[in-house]
Formats: sequence, structure tokens, C-alpha cells
Amino acid sequence: MISERYDLWETGEYDYPVAFGFIPNLVGYLHEDTEKRPCILVVPGGGYCVVSPTEGEIVALEFYKKGYNTFVCTYTTNLFGVAPLLDQPMKDLSRAIRYIRANAETFHVKEDELTICGFSAGGHLCGSVCVHYEDVKDENPKYSAIFNRPDAAILSYPVITSGEKAHRGSFESLFGKDASEEQLSYMSLEKHVTPDTPPCFLWQTATDETVPVENSYLFAEACKANGVPYAHHVFSKGKHGLSLANEDWANGNFGGQYTVEQIKCQVKAAEEGVLPLPEEAVERIKKEFGMRKKETERSGEKTRIGEPSEEVAVWPVLADTWLKYNRKG
Repeated sequence: MISERYDLWETGEYDYPVAFGFIPNLVGYLHEDTEKRPCILVVPGGGYCVVSPTEGEIVALEFYKKGYNTFVCTYTTNLFGVAPLLDQPMKDLSRAIRYIRANAETFHVKEDELTICGFSAGGHLCGSVCVHYEDVKDENPKYSAIFNRPDAAILSYPVITSGEKAHRGSFESLFGKDASEEQLSYMSLEKHVTPDTPPCFLWQTATDETVPVENSYLFAEACKANGVPYAHHVFSKGKHGLSLANEDWANGNFGGQYTVEQIKCQVKAAEEGVLPLPEEAVERIKKEFGMRKKETERSGEKTRIGEPSEEVAVWPVLADTWLKYNRKG
């Protein structure tokens, strides 16, 4: 397997004000042969506050084993609520899609079989690009003529609506607490599905305590109304953030921690006095994303982050089958 990191933005292109050296990026998981394969681009969740490692490498490797060349996208997030994201995550993901297609020969991917696979707020980001792809232009001549519309999307327990069933924290990270009705309506994705929206595979649990299951219903209904091919699976029970819902996930064996790079850059800036943050906030974040792992290693214990679900763990098989079926027409 070939695994490398690729920065998405060149010098002078990326100017998110609290990046502090972080650059959105891709990490690839590519087969060593030269066979051109379909591509899965994984987009973890995290409420637009973090890019969760629990939905990154572990998912990419699952689809790699199914014959795909895969990538994980680490996009811009807003952990401390200092600078609203606005459309920066959509720019990051659109550049990621264009970057993969621009390098399709090098990556040995079929540029017309590129699926984005998002979780929670990452599902919202994927859905946003699915419905608003025409709005996201790229000024770099290397990418400006490359289409950023994905060929399909897998939306896993996605944030969809800014209405009654909204996950409010995601929208606060995007727009701040004083978002306009126009901004919220634009990012309420069920309102913007058209016949040109890519085919979508949605799954969620009926008991999701963080993002109400109605979110995926709303998007599925919009797909149906607009003639967009879709599949919609609702599993009977399970908490939010199940990722693969298997033993590896449950035991915390989800692979690379590279998705938290922006957090580390921000914590360093806070410790150096560049980013004005309360000390207790910095220590809380350091514990959650750094010290906890070291303490666990010293004690010899493994941190179990949840219970696996045989019912839910079938979703990658269902998604893979659906993608193959749709490729056949």
C-alpha cells in the first residue's frame, strides 16, 4: 500500500485566520498496482469543530480492502469559535475532489467514479458540495476547469437541516451565533436538492441522540422528489458517531491521528500567547486530544470508546453493493 500526504493549498492560497500553520490536506491509501480503480474520499465529522480521527483512516482502509483507492480529507474547522468558517470547508473539499481528478493518472483512480463519504458534520460538508458544487469556483488555473461535482456520496448520520431538527453547534461553527436566515437557509441542504444532485447513500440510527434521524429522512425525501437515485438505511439503535461500528472502532483502533493537526497548531499558538484563549480551555483540549492517550499507554490499558453493533457494521457492505449496482446503470 502507498500512503502519502498531499497539501491541498499552495503558498498564498489559504488564509483562514486561525490556521497557525495548518493546511488542509489529503492522506491517500493507494494500491501499488497500476489498475485504475474507483475512489472513495472520506470526510470525517466533528461538528465543524474538529476532524474526528475515529472516522478517518479506519474507514479509508475498509474501502481500500474492498478494492478502492481511498483518501481522507482533513479540512478547516473552528474549535474555539474564534472565526466563522463560512464556505472554507466547501472550498477545501472541492479542491480535494479537483486535486484527485487532476492527478487521476498518478493515483490510478477513475475520475468519473469518485465518491465522497462523510460522517455527521462531514456528511453535511459532503451534502453541501453535492447541492452547491456550482457555487464553489477555484481560481487556480491548474484546477479551475476541473469539475468538483462528486459522482456519488455516502452520508453517514449526516447533519442536514438548519430547521427544527438541526444540530445547532455545526451551524454556529460555520456562521457564528448570529447567523442570518439567508445563511441558515443556504446550508439547510434538503432545500437545495435538484435533479443534478449526485446519487446518495444515507444511513443513520433511529436512536441517534446528537443528530436527529429526521435529518437523513429530510434529505432522502428531497432526493425522491427530485428523481435523484438514493438508498436510505435506518438501523434500529445505536449512538451517534458509530463510524464502522466494529470491534476495531470500539477498541479505539482507528489509526492515524493526523486529522487533529489543526487543533495542535491552535493549542501551540495559545500556549505562545498568539491565540488568546483561557488556560482551562487549552488544558481541556490538550487532555482530550493528547495527554489522555499517553496516560492510557502508561497504564497499559486500552480506551474503549463504544460498543460494536453487528446490525450497523454491515453498512460498508451495503454502500459498496449500492455503488457497484449504480455503476452498472
